[in-house]
Amino acid sequence: MNSIRFFDILLAMLGVVILLPLFILIALCIKISSKGSVFFNQTRVGKNNIDFKLFKFRTMYVQAEAKGQLTVGGRDSRITKVGYYLRKFKLDELPQFFNVLLGQMSLVGPRPEVRKYVNFYTAEQLKVLDVLPGITDYASIAFRNENDLLEKATNPEEYYIKEIMPKKIELNKQFIEQRTLKNYFSILFATILTSVKGK
Repeated sequence: MNSIRFFDILLAMLGVVILLPLFILIALCIKISSKGSVFFNQTRVGKNNIDFKLFKFRTMYVQAEAKGQLTVGGRDSRITKVGYYLRKFKLDELPQFFNVLLGQMSLVGPRPEVRKYVNFYTAEQLKVLDVLPGITDYASIAFRNENDLLEKATNPEEYYIKEIMPKKIELNKQFIEQRTLKNYFSILFATILTSVKGK
């Protein structure tokens, strides 16, 4: 077991134990505020181009994904009132601790995409699938306002594919090329700070 995997397991286990009361509170808020399940599972592309189920707290109304996989703007009408705040502070991502414990993800690594967008990757870009995807990465921090950028675009999906996605992949490659414990922890701390600020 390498050092990054060791800290993945250790921190994910601590996170689940320490944040269990928060998990329960969030689950209650979701259940009371809108119809549907507490959790939302979505198929994403993981290491070695293999699909897996990514866990999230549900932030949208039931069947909302059928209207599109990109969320546009902070007040997308498909997002519930509770979901807005879960997304703002990145709390909807917490169930991915279980993906980490299952060995499907790392705490830090390229954010996993849905198959639809991976199909646009070039042969060079597909190299980001050589490592475990992560809950957070450089791109997650740099594009924390992604929804606002998409809201301003004439064609959000085209803008995402041609402008945002390539930049994200370049940032992902930077971490892969310098996958050290120092960078691992610096990304974790930066993510916590930006999540607390809600920006």
